[in-house]
Amino acid sequence: MPLIKYFLVLVLLGLFCAILIMETGPGRDIGRWIFGTSFAQLERDWKRLRGEKKSAKKLDLKLLEQQLSQNGFRAGDPVLIRIFKVENRLEVWLKKQEHYALFKSYPICAWSGQLGPKLKQGDKQSPEGFYSVGQNQLNPKSKYYRSFNLGYPNAYDRSFGRTGSFLMVHGDCKSVGCYAMTDPFMGEIWHLVTAAFQNGQHKFQVQALPFALTKANLLRYSGHKWLPFWKSLKPGYDLFEQTHLPPVVTISDKAYRFATSRL
Repeated sequence: MPLIKYFLVLVLLGLFCAILIMETGPGRDIGRWIFGTSFAQLERDWKRLRGEKKSAKKLDLKLLEQQLSQNGFRAGDPVLIRIFKVENRLEVWLKKQEHYALFKSYPICAWSGQLGPKLKQGDKQSPEGFYSVGQNQLNPKSKYYRSFNLGYPNAYDRSFGRTGSFLMVHGDCKSVGCYAMTDPFMGEIWHLVTAAFQNGQHKFQVQALPFALTKANLLRYSGHKWLPFWKSLKPGYDLFEQTHLPPVVTISDKAYRFATSRL
């Protein structure tokens, strides 16, 4: 029995020393090689996720309606969504009179992979491109609270033989190719999307982008292998910036084509 106690003490001491080593000098690289991150980062992630679980709450419809009203909107207005990976931001735009206006920006809790489009099933990449979401793509009984399917692969993705399915925007804070928004934020997004469908919107556009496609940002990534692809998305980004209307998107000769909406 005493031998077992000594053994357990040695194991605990060994773990303590390993933690110290992982956070100092070359040990950081060993920690990242074993865990994919440092111990301190694992601890921060755990605290963040634990905090999110504690702070999760039911949708405050009264507050949301108040925010809508204060900004000249109402639940049921047509929706458009923009996603920016680098900025970790999801924007909800609502139609006000003849144009769309930004209602609210939500922090993205998690997306996976690297900058660039999704290429194949299992690559754990969050998609980039222009997608269309209909009511049949909504899942009120998602494993991650609520979700909607982006519609990947779209016609552009399919033209390159890209594969994958069930790429979602959903609740919680876990991502394997999806965009995770946490349950409280997803509750708000879900309410706005479902209200728009109930009020007659047939589909809404999702612009999933690596970052805001400004000239300065494209210059910053001038050596990136996906720069040509991002440049092909820029005309759609620019049209929306100029008109605040969802661009009409078609695919021709394996390329995105954009035209001004007549809405």
